[in-house]
Amino acid sequence: MSRHRMSKRQRYVAWSVAGAAVLVGGALTAEAATTSTSRPAAKVYSGRAFDTCTAPSLSTMTAWKASNFYGAAAVYVGGTNRGCKQPALTSTWVTKVSAAGWKLIPLYVGAQPPCQTSSNTERISATNAASLGATDGADAVAKASGLGMKAGSAVYLDMEAYDITNTSCVKSVLTYIHAWNKAVKAKNYYAGFYGFKSTSAAAVVNDTDRTNLPDAVWYAYYDKVNTTTTDWPYKATWWVHHQRGHQYLVNSKESHGGVTLTVDRSAWDAPVAVVAG
Repeated sequence: MSRHRMSKRQRYVAWSVAGAAVLVGGALTAEAATTSTSRPAAKVYSGRAFDTCTAPSLSTMTAWKASNFYGAAAVYVGGTNRGCKQPALTSTWVTKVSAAGWKLIPLYVGAQPPCQTSSNTERISATNAASLGATDGADAVAKASGLGMKAGSAVYLDMEAYDITNTSCVKSVLTYIHAWNKAVKAKNYYAGFYGFKSTSAAAVVNDTDRTNLPDAVWYAYYDKVNTTTTDWPYKATWWVHHQRGHQYLVNSKESHGGVTLTVDRSAWDAPVAVVAG
C-alpha cells in the first residue's frame, strides 16, 4: 500500500483473494502470554471506535465527542510506512482529547511482508525479520510514550493483507511479529495486532508458535456488523477477555456535531492507551 491503509476497493480485493473497564494482566489468555510480569493493568474500552488517516483537529474531536456515537479513536503514532503526516497528533492533543473523554488506540505501521504488492519502503525479509521486529517494537513504544501514553497502554501493529499461501513469506512475517510483540511487552506495554480476517490476522491467530502472540486482535472484516463475538472467525475460546476489535465498515462519510469526516468504523472490546494525566 502507498498510504497507511488501502482504499475500500483494494481492501475488499485483498480480503477476497488472499463504556470502559479494567483488565488485569493476569486475566489474559495463554494465547497472549507475555514475558513481562510487572505490566500495569490494561485499560479496556467497549463500544464504537473510528480511525482515519490523519488525526483530526482538536475542534473536530470536540464536535464528534458531543454526539457520543464514538468513544474511541485510533491514531497512527509511528512506523516508517505510516502514510499520512500528523500535524495535530502531539502530547498536548493526546492529553486534551483524553480529558474530553476519548479513549485512544495507538496504531503503528511497521514493516510489511516481502510478498505483499505495495510501495512500502520498509520490508520484512528472512534475514532481517527478528532484528527489525525488535527495533520496530521498541520504536512503537517510544513513539507512544512520547505522546504521553504510559506503560500499560496497548499499541497495535498494522499488518496489511498478503498471500498467506506463501509459506516462506508467512514465516518471515511471523518472526517479525513475535519479535515486535516481545519488544513491546518487555517495556510493559500491551502488544495488539491489526490485520485482515482471512490473511494477515488469520496467519497470526493460527500460528503454531503460541509464545509472544498479540495481547489483543483487531480484525478487518467488512460485514457491517457491530460485534466482536458473533462473527469472530477463529477459535471461540481465543482472545476472550476483552481482547478483540472488529473493523466492520470502511470509508464511511459521517457527520457528528456538524463536522464531516470519512472514517473506518470498528466494534471495540479491547485495551486502549493509558494517558498520563
